[in-house]
Amino acid sequence: MQIARGFADSERSQVAALYWDAFGGKLGRALGPRGKALAFLGRALDPAHAFVARSAEGEVLGVAGFRTAEGALVAGQTSDMMAAYGALGALWRMAVLGMVARDVDNARFLLDGLAVRQDARGRGVGSRLLEAVAAEAVRRGYREVRLDVIEGNPRARALYERRGFHAVEDQPIGPVRHLFGFSAATVMVRRLG
Repeated sequence: MQIARGFADSERSQVAALYWDAFGGKLGRALGPRGKALAFLGRALDPAHAFVARSAEGEVLGVAGFRTAEGALVAGQTSDMMAAYGALGALWRMAVLGMVARDVDNARFLLDGLAVRQDARGRGVGSRLLEAVAAEAVRRGYREVRLDVIEGNPRARALYERRGFHAVEDQPIGPVRHLFGFSAATVMVRRLG
C-alpha cells in the first residue's frame, strides 16, 4: 500500500464514490440522490487537500481530507452546487450545509473526512492515512490534529482512540439533526510530538 498526497483527475470519480459511500448516510438527505451527489463531489473535490491510499496495483483504497485556510477536500463553489442540483436545489442545500459547516481551527490541524473502501477496512488503511495527516500537520508547524466524529460511529471513534485521539467536547448540531440523522459530533484531538 502506498500513501500519497492528492489524486489524478482520472481518479476523481473513484474518490467521489468512496467519499459518498462513507458519508452518504449522514449527507444523503442534504446532498442526495446519489447520482447528483456524485456529480457535485466530482466537481468539488480538491486533490491538494487529500491523501490517498492506493494498493500495489494502483487502486484507490482510501482518502483522508484536511481543511486549511486555503481550502478543503470538499471545496465546492456555488457553481459546482448549481451544476449538480440547479439553482433552487443548490440554494437550500447550501443553507442547510452552512448550519453544520466547520470553520478552520487555527490552533489545530483539521482532519476533514476519512473514508476507506469497505473491502479494505481492517487492513491498516485508515491508520496509515491518519499518520499521513499527522505528518502533514507537523510539517506545517501544528502541535495537534483535530477531527469530529458523529455519534453512532463507534468503529471510527475506536480507530481514532487507538491512534491517540481523545474526546474533548460534544457539539450538538441543533434542529438540522432530523435532516442528518444524528444530533451531535464529538470533537477529538491528538497531540503531536
